[in-house]
Amino acid sequence: MQVSVETVSSLERRMTVGLPAERIDAEVDKRLAEAARNVRLDGFRRGKVPMKVVRQRFGLGVRQEVLGELVNKAYFEAVQQEKLQPAGMPAIEAKGGEKEGSDFEFVATFEVFPELELGDLGKVSVVRLEGEVTDADIDQMLESLRQQQARYEVVERAAQKDDQVTIDYEGFKGGEPFAGGKGENSKLVLGSGQMIPGFEDGIIGMKAGEEKTIALAFPEDYHSEELKGQSVEFRIKLHSVAEKKLPELDEEFFKLFGVLEGGLEKFREEVRNNMTREMKSAAFNKLKTSVIDELLKIHEFQVPNALIKNEINAMRGQMMQQFGEMAKKIDPASIFPDDMFAEQAKKRVTTGLIFAELIRQRDIRVDPGRVRAKVEEMAAIYNDPQEVINHYLANKQLLAGIENMVLEDQVIDFVLGSAKVEDKKAGYQDVIKREAGDE
Repeated sequence: MQVSVETVSSLERRMTVGLPAERIDAEVDKRLAEAARNVRLDGFRRGKVPMKVVRQRFGLGVRQEVLGELVNKAYFEAVQQEKLQPAGMPAIEAKGGEKEGSDFEFVATFEVFPELELGDLGKVSVVRLEGEVTDADIDQMLESLRQQQARYEVVERAAQKDDQVTIDYEGFKGGEPFAGGKGENSKLVLGSGQMIPGFEDGIIGMKAGEEKTIALAFPEDYHSEELKGQSVEFRIKLHSVAEKKLPELDEEFFKLFGVLEGGLEKFREEVRNNMTREMKSAAFNKLKTSVIDELLKIHEFQVPNALIKNEINAMRGQMMQQFGEMAKKIDPASIFPDDMFAEQAKKRVTTGLIFAELIRQRDIRVDPGRVRAKVEEMAAIYNDPQEVINHYLANKQLLAGIENMVLEDQVIDFVLGSAKVEDKKAGYQDVIKREAGDE
């Protein structure tokens, strides 16, 4: 096998592989001989078909099959021989080999992984948030949980802010109804901001059975070109007014969250534990994001387009999952074009390459103890943590996912060992608050 490699660009390689006719013909003859022992043709007994006839009938198909298999085998042999690391699948161009006694050649064009030189980790500078969950944080969480479990009771009075009203409405522009502007028996919480500005305020003070027309204007940045900035009227009929009722902090309420005994004290303890875990996780994720951003600043290298394309396809596939069975009838690229994911995909691939090089050069190996601790941490939120732990430990695929997460965390810890880290006190809300661009 003859191999030559041409450097097209910093990452692209064009590899030419030549296979002698003897290697191809020998494999073709071997397969035709095997076929001759089993082939059935009219006028011949099984296994008695002359090789000349077998070759005439099946020679071309067998040769094409052999060439296809030899391309795959020879390609991997060649990249190993030349010590290349392809990034993605190659584009193959085949030449010759169709006739007996003819040599075969193919050209494989592909990208390779970049040669990465690690930057100075001492230049990484990050802020690490630290804090604890206070009683006031717990009080606020309890109120939030009560709000989530609120119910509405019909009342005989005028509608107020935070009430839930049931209404019919229809919108008109220039005296004519417009598309999407009508609803019947629609439930709306006043003050929720679900409707355009002024709509919900216009209902405040109305009573069941009343009708009203309010004049409004759609915002200039409204998503519909036909309606943005347009003056309209809404005719509204109010059917009922319901007042929000919050549940008491009692045994029945605690049971909704899996706390069956211990009363308010035990419930607050469980809430504190959950909030502490959430706060710790959020703080580390923010720190991890900062470390990654800093690593990207001190590493500049070309990223293989094949890897970015693969990541785009993976991200698009995740988005398509929301369509369920309908996804089979949809062209994913038409709904979620490459540009939608390109920047984030490149960041993910670049980060992965840096992490991989750190792991390789610094010989970072996954810590089984941390894997076990991560599994226990994830299981802690379930009613039967041990059952969840056993499930993860018995499932190699699930466990591999946890191991990858832990290995990434270990890389972050390694970088922090050389980085400039400023510890900063922060409250619960500040720590868990998602920033723009957070994944």
